[in-house]
Amino acid sequence: MKRPLGAQISHMLKDRGVDVIFGIPGVHNQEMYRGIEEAGIAHILARHEQGAGFMADGYARASGKPGVAYVITGPGLCNIMTPMGQAYSDSVPMLVLSSCLDDTHAQRGQLHQMKDQRAAAETVADWSCQAKDAAATYGLVERAFEEFALCRPRPKHIQVPIAQLQAEAPPAPFPNQPALQIKVGPPDVAPVLSLLNIARRPLFILGGGCRSNLWRQILTQLGAACFTTYAGRGLVGCDYALDFGSMLPRPGSAEVIGSADLVVVVGAELGEVDLWRQELGHTATMVRVDLDPEALSDQHRAAVKLRADGESFAHALWAAAETIRPATGWTEEEVRETRARWRAEVDAERPGIVPVADALRAAMPADTMIYSDMTQFAYAAKEIWDMAFPYHWHHPTGFGTLGYALPAGIGGAVARRGKPTAVIAGDYGFQYTMQELGVAVELGLPLPIILWDNGKLKEIEDSMVRGQIAPNAVVACNPDFCKLAEAFGALSAAPKTLDDMQAAVREAFEARVPTLIRVTPDIL
Repeated sequence: MKRPLGAQISHMLKDRGVDVIFGIPGVHNQEMYRGIEEAGIAHILARHEQGAGFMADGYARASGKPGVAYVITGPGLCNIMTPMGQAYSDSVPMLVLSSCLDDTHAQRGQLHQMKDQRAAAETVADWSCQAKDAAATYGLVERAFEEFALCRPRPKHIQVPIAQLQAEAPPAPFPNQPALQIKVGPPDVAPVLSLLNIARRPLFILGGGCRSNLWRQILTQLGAACFTTYAGRGLVGCDYALDFGSMLPRPGSAEVIGSADLVVVVGAELGEVDLWRQELGHTATMVRVDLDPEALSDQHRAAVKLRADGESFAHALWAAAETIRPATGWTEEEVRETRARWRAEVDAERPGIVPVADALRAAMPADTMIYSDMTQFAYAAKEIWDMAFPYHWHHPTGFGTLGYALPAGIGGAVARRGKPTAVIAGDYGFQYTMQELGVAVELGLPLPIILWDNGKLKEIEDSMVRGQIAPNAVVACNPDFCKLAEAFGALSAAPKTLDDMQAAVREAFEARVPTLIRVTPDIL
């Protein structure tokens, strides 16, 4: 049957596996809402489009499926551009569908008018396109889902003119047969196998693009040491004896990497936010495995490069691992002593956070999925908190936006109903998106929200002091966070000891609504 195009879009998304849409309706995009319930899709009403975008991001990271958001023309799209920028830098699949004005050249003074909203969105998306009719809309949606499956996942934006959303359109075509993706096989990794066979101190650096549960077995068989990026934490589980952890930003890691006689980097961008220095530190041959040609050709200048996904590379490597002579150049004592020294550095740089993080980790189930914000607590904890499972700690690493944790945690909890999800935020960043607490209450999410309240922008204050700048504009008047949470209908706690904090966290996982747990440096 012919229906308004806005309704047909929802049905098309349902046919492609979408079961949740995050967004806010308005007069310009209301036709998109005509088909949501008909298609059997749940809609999560955010309090702000920025929250909707972060929820879609968190949902995508937890579910492995694209997060989808509906927003209005102009300000709605502008508000979601920050989450789109975050999703772009962290390789998160997100599809943003917006309305747009039918004409912005011959008319002025229209509601929500921008000079060129498509071009604005393109600055933070993989691509941003306007669909002139139903066929173009369907084609762009199909293209987006095909690229999510085959390419480095990044956000896409499709805008549809209001008149087209209202116009009658035929149903969308059935989903295309997905393309067959060529995988790396044992013959393709032969150059890597040859290098591994003569290496005595091989070192792997595993990033967020690895996506395989074979890495611990591979490293054990090869006798290889490893680092993980923040996004790759948990890929080798806990307590692998030759794991240097997510300590790449430690200055001393360059010396360790320089002592390796082979460096294999898989699915890791090795950008500024991975290293906080220009050079990795390697002197030996580097092997680079990545889907992105830009990563393969960067300043680290790998000698052997494979354009491949991390999962198929891992399978090909494992298939041949028994033919490789295990390396013996690394010792467990060397790794253990190095990690202990780096842990002490973290504790000295941000005093008081390490013992609180240790207590918090002990109170959470091992399979808790954590969403953190730009806060000193997360900066320290990400280095010393070993993860038992991969892709269970999500942080706004690249774009580095404040306000990420709460709405992204809501999206993750929606995707993981019945599984533990937690939020870690700072007192300042929490206030960017604290209104989304109402969404978590409406949904009845048992979500512990650990609020690290040091009463200031402490990281910025410390940076100013290091730069010999008199600290300025780093202290704000905070609300009573516990009363604020209760005003939304959430629970709250203000523990005075680490034992009390642990008890509050355990109770929060069993509650019927979210619990804000305010923790201050005085807890020690």
